[in-house]
Amino acid sequence: MPSALIAPTTRLHLPWLEAHAEWGPGLHEDGFGLEATDQVESPEGFATWVTRLTASDDATCRWIVDSERVQGAIALRHHLNPRTGHIGYGIRPSARGQGLATWALAQILEDARRLDLARVLLVCAADNPASARTIEHNGGVLEESEATAVRRYWIDLSRPGRPPA
Repeated sequence: MPSALIAPTTRLHLPWLEAHAEWGPGLHEDGFGLEATDQVESPEGFATWVTRLTASDDATCRWIVDSERVQGAIALRHHLNPRTGHIGYGIRPSARGQGLATWALAQILEDARRLDLARVLLVCAADNPASARTIEHNGGVLEESEATAVRRYWIDLSRPGRPPA
C-alpha cells in the first residue's frame, strides 16, 4: 500500500513532473485538478498551482505518494458536479493494478463522511472496467440510465467504514 495520501506540496515538484510525463500530453490525470492554464513546469507556476489546490474550500485534493514517488491523485469536490461527480482519481500507468485507487477512494470517502455528505457520485468511462471495479469495491451502485459513454455510480455514506466486499 502507499505510504501516504497527502496534500499537494511543492516539495514533490520533480516526482510530480515524472508522473505527469508518464501520462503524456493532455489534461487526463483525473484527480490532479489540472487546468489548461496551469504552468506546472516551472517552480513558480507549480507553486501557484499547488497553492490553488490547497487553498480551495470547494475540494479536498490529495496525492497518492509511495517513497517520495507520486503514484496518482484523488480529489473530493465538496458539492455535486453532475458531469464529473464528487470524486475523481487517477493512477499513473506504471502504478496501476496495485490497488492504489481502491485504497485512496476508501480514504477519501472518510473525508466525505466528515463533510456530512449523505452520498457521493463517481463517474467513469464506460470502457474503463478497472475504474468501475474500484468504485464497486467501495460500495458504488450503478445508476440506471440509457447506454452512454460514461457510467455513473452512487456511494451511500450513511454507513460508517467500508462496505462489505
